[in-house]
Amino acid sequence: MNGRAGTKVGARWFVLFTLAWLAIWTVQLTPLQLLIPLQLNTPDDADGWISGVVSSGLVLAIGGIAGVIAAPVAGGLSDRTRGRAGRRRPWALGGVWLATVSLVAIAFAEGPWGVGIAWVGVSVGVAVASAAFTALIADQLTTQRGAASAAVSSSQALGIVVGVGIIVLLELGFVVGYLVLAGLIAVVGTLAALLLPDPPAQGEVAAARKVRTLGERLAALRDRDFAWLLAGRLTVNIGNALGTGLLLFFLIYGLDRDASTAEDELLLLILVYTVFVVVASIVSGWISDRSGRRVPWVVWSAIVQGGASIILVVVPSLPSAMVAAALLGVGYGAYMSVGLALGTDLLPYPEDHARDLGFVNVSASLGQLIGPLLGAGLVALVGGFWLLFLVGGILSIAGGLTTYAIRTPERVPSAA
Repeated sequence: MNGRAGTKVGARWFVLFTLAWLAIWTVQLTPLQLLIPLQLNTPDDADGWISGVVSSGLVLAIGGIAGVIAAPVAGGLSDRTRGRAGRRRPWALGGVWLATVSLVAIAFAEGPWGVGIAWVGVSVGVAVASAAFTALIADQLTTQRGAASAAVSSSQALGIVVGVGIIVLLELGFVVGYLVLAGLIAVVGTLAALLLPDPPAQGEVAAARKVRTLGERLAALRDRDFAWLLAGRLTVNIGNALGTGLLLFFLIYGLDRDASTAEDELLLLILVYTVFVVVASIVSGWISDRSGRRVPWVVWSAIVQGGASIILVVVPSLPSAMVAAALLGVGYGAYMSVGLALGTDLLPYPEDHARDLGFVNVSASLGQLIGPLLGAGLVALVGGFWLLFLVGGILSIAGGLTTYAIRTPERVPSAA
């Protein structure tokens, strides 16, 4: 296996690639779902519990903005990188170790400002590493892009289970929890970056290094199909984050659970969600590779996700949350798997794969990190959670429907 585009990579490549993404998602989503809400929770604050929700939303949104800037910048620089270490490897290692150091810092941070500054470091590190690892799909694969995208999306769900499961089942505090995450990304991320192939592409590097205007650097954003893909991906991920990002607060204050019970129920919901995400992402990615059709999968999976959020508006209870978690997993797993594959198919400029895939990653991660901020505002507006889930459902469905604006789904390569 040499990892060159146009050939099929083997099991070793997929194992390393999946482990890299498992580590990335674990260190990004575990703080978002559990550690930061616990760290900034204010049950006894004079302003009540809503101030903790708002602080968490602000911190996560600030990290999202930093990631938005970092991902395409790092991707563009990696497109221009040449040397014996490869194009993507130096940036993957740099992102991994920035995230590691920042996780150690956030473990000992105090108050929203300290947590926020450290979370920016984590978000930037994750964004840089994600841009490098995602570029490997476009660099090295053609007929296996759906399968590789399924590895990314299924790892996202597994990452939440790994992170939250370890912390809840072992009853770790948030300090030890952050340190465990730091060790995970340091070891797994470093090994994956060193062992995954990163063949040089001197012709593409030379093209990327030519002096170009800012407008030329951002030309992909003017590609109509690519822009519609990014818009839909951002919207659907905001919808997903509204349905999942404040679940711990929903269990504590919406369903009147104590903190310990809420943590256990959160883990149960995440397990249900994960099973369906993994199955849906693998099956949909496999089928889309062989059928050559991506758009219908992307649209209908987003509609299923939207329906899951609406369930919690109508029946806010733990049993309905279990049903919603299953449907949310089906919808989001299929959407992220096939949507990422569609994004790689629509890349307009071969010499700028990492930069443009940075925009694809940003559209997803920004949605996941903007969602809690928007959700905090919606919760504060009505003093409850029904509007949060209603808006999440509407945005999910609307984001999926925008995919129909893409005019050239025939760019999808069929598996030979």
